[in-house]
Amino acid sequence: MFTGIITDIGTVAAVEMRGDMRARIDCGYDMATVDLGASIACDGVCLTVVDKGPGWFTVDISAETLSKTNIGAGGWQAGRRLNLERALRVGDELGGHIVSGHVDGVARVVGLHDEGDSLRLTFEAPSALARYIAPKGSVALNGTSLTVNEVAGNRFGVNLIPHTRQVTTWGGVAMGDEVNLEIDTLARYVARLAEAMSAPLPAGA
Repeated sequence: MFTGIITDIGTVAAVEMRGDMRARIDCGYDMATVDLGASIACDGVCLTVVDKGPGWFTVDISAETLSKTNIGAGGWQAGRRLNLERALRVGDELGGHIVSGHVDGVARVVGLHDEGDSLRLTFEAPSALARYIAPKGSVALNGTSLTVNEVAGNRFGVNLIPHTRQVTTWGGVAMGDEVNLEIDTLARYVARLAEAMSAPLPAGA
């Protein structure tokens, strides 16, 4: 589990296709404190450390993960910067919201403009996911816990404060970018419960 609070910016050092995709990621973590088999969220995707060394770690990425994320949509190339977060430990501060690292789909940046010192972004989400996004609810975008400002159909907006842009990859966001979207788990369960309660009773019930 994660919180959506980014703790490092990594860089894709190398990518290799060997059945699954294997990527080596350079980072600022003290890898002596990271066990093999540990989970690290990379742009919001929970990936397992399969090899490591000073200032780097390696992960394998399955075809299923490629199909659901911007890794497959846009591809990871050497030099790409990634938002990183180590897995939540018991006793850690929960500063964002509960994030599983299981990406639901890909959203696209369709609006971008300054609003005071903040940057206002508008995203277009897949239709199947948009119904789980609510104003003032939480979403994880490229692993970053963000609050939804407004929702209109398949589109929703968020604000990025200067601090967020400085400590994440969001400082380089551009129109048309495809980002990993994870719906808030609570919102999903509430929506499913509402559907179940509104469903007609079976005949004879």
